[in-house]
Amino acid sequence: MSNLEFEDKVALVTGAASGIGFAIASLFAQRGAKVALVDRDVDAGQLAAQSICDGGAEAIYIDTDVSNGKQVASAVSQVVAKFGQLDYAVNNAGVAGEMHPVADMPEDEWRRVIDIMLTGVFLGMKYEIPHIIKTKGAIVNTASGVGLVGFAKQAAYTASKHGVLGLTKAAALEYGALGVNINAICPGTARTEMVDNALSQRPELEQDLLALHPIGRIAEPEEIAEAVLWLCSPKASFVSGVALPVDGGYVAQ
Repeated sequence: MSNLEFEDKVALVTGAASGIGFAIASLFAQRGAKVALVDRDVDAGQLAAQSICDGGAEAIYIDTDVSNGKQVASAVSQVVAKFGQLDYAVNNAGVAGEMHPVADMPEDEWRRVIDIMLTGVFLGMKYEIPHIIKTKGAIVNTASGVGLVGFAKQAAYTASKHGVLGLTKAAALEYGALGVNINAICPGTARTEMVDNALSQRPELEQDLLALHPIGRIAEPEEIAEAVLWLCSPKASFVSGVALPVDGGYVAQ
């Protein structure tokens, strides 16, 4: 039987041109939603949106810098103008932070990571929430396993993901009674283009990544996407303000 539990709904996903974001957008589309893919990679984003349309769903791509408030506001407005509403938002855009001890971290690298991965989530929610209140939908923010634990030489990344969890909890308290469920996922490593590129340059990293996950493997992006859609579904209607690990046991160690 087909599963169209999100039929007639509209979802916005940032960082959706590839990887986990694309898997989330694709799964929303497969389950009936109209989807807006928000990203900075124009070529990949347009191809991603077209591939969803080729599968019979409705999708648009919007070129957006999530650290820029005017661009985020414009993206949300474009989605509502195109589809008439906004039911779900997944603030997923991120970057790979450079490896530095705290005392050696360049200030511009700190700001780059925080601007995209923490401020970007704040700006997303700021402009998404007024529309999602109307539809009593849901927001899922992408944090990380290192939003729950520390990770050496990744202070900016770790701080940004801890911040996402605090921001998620505060917003959940503010808007839960208005019918907006706001939660976060904390993924482990998933087999994305970024990870595959890193492994192609340093194949020995694969064993290090496997060792981080007690389950004995890294995730497929679709496994992370399933958790996101569950948090957006009526099945999770009493789930609010959680930081859900989807990490193969990484934070259970």
